[in-house]
Amino acid sequence: MLSKTNRLAVIGLLAALASGGSVTGQEDDSWSDLDAAADRETIRAVERGLRWLAEHQNEDGSWTGAIGFKLNQNYEVERAGKPHVGVTALAGMAFLAGGHLPGRGEFGETISKATEFVVASVDENSGFISANGSRMYSHAFGTLYLAEVVGMMQRADVRGKLQRAVDLIVTSQNDYGSWRYEPFAVESDMSITVCQLMALRAARNIGIKVPRSTIDRAVRYVQGSYVARDEPNMFFYHDGYYFLRRGSFKYQKQENTRSSFALTAAGIASLYNAGVYSDDRLRESLDVLEHSYDLLESKRTHYFYWYGHYYAVQAMYVAGDPWWTRYYTRIRKDLLAAQARDGRWLNDRGPGDAFGTAVASIILQVPYKYLPILQR
Repeated sequence: MLSKTNRLAVIGLLAALASGGSVTGQEDDSWSDLDAAADRETIRAVERGLRWLAEHQNEDGSWTGAIGFKLNQNYEVERAGKPHVGVTALAGMAFLAGGHLPGRGEFGETISKATEFVVASVDENSGFISANGSRMYSHAFGTLYLAEVVGMMQRADVRGKLQRAVDLIVTSQNDYGSWRYEPFAVESDMSITVCQLMALRAARNIGIKVPRSTIDRAVRYVQGSYVARDEPNMFFYHDGYYFLRRGSFKYQKQENTRSSFALTAAGIASLYNAGVYSDDRLRESLDVLEHSYDLLESKRTHYFYWYGHYYAVQAMYVAGDPWWTRYYTRIRKDLLAAQARDGRWLNDRGPGDAFGTAVASIILQVPYKYLPILQR
């Protein structure tokens, strides 16, 4: 739970936004419908979500999830009801995003146990972060989480494991400058590349050894996935979720493949995180996110919704106004309305409710600015 001082600070920040200000100091009137009561509602929603996570943590520090992979618009479950290292990493970050730290305060033990589970999932020889058959998505989230822990706590005991996890990402980068589901895969895709790139940047920011060339090659892959013109067949599925629109990012750089809200959000967020701010094309990408927001309305409990908004909130936050205030006003309202009575957020197609709850809690806490990766 946030301390009284931190609660007041957060309410003050959100109230400033409500009065027309922004994190970037620009003016925008889209927060005029918020008031102090609404700000407290956000804080209460986050506290309920974190308590639900704490109550559903396993004894070994993990959270249970369905281990599987995305297939078109479905999520193929390979192992159900297993400790999920990727979900555990995201849940841990949900607590860190609120300023909670391992071994301190109400959730100190919760975070400590989560950290120990992720650390224990790092293979001593390869550095692969995996549990129960999880793959490179989970490895990236696990690496990112450990980087955030070290960045906030200077955990020397975690640092060595983090370096090994980073080394695996570096050595398994393929000829495209990308990654896929398994280490050392020759295939590539933008979604998994973004996850690895974000983890590498977080690690490099705290002094972990990451070759600049590895990041540069990954950045070029993401940039090469940018869609420079509208394609004639913009929608590939009857519900209009996938598209190829100028300003979006496509699934595979080397193919004329699909794009989506989630892929575009991931592309923008990763480039901003890598320090690419001057590319004017990203303004078109931000507009694509705004215009395709409604395509997720039918997927509020879907993996795509949570993955997409996990990156969209980062992209919009770094972009600043006018995009940030418009976006956060809307996603905040949607998340508050979707929260279940017991405090969780549902994810019925994907890893499960712990995943949805972790991501929703992270999104709502972005204005708190605690996570190093969310620092401008």
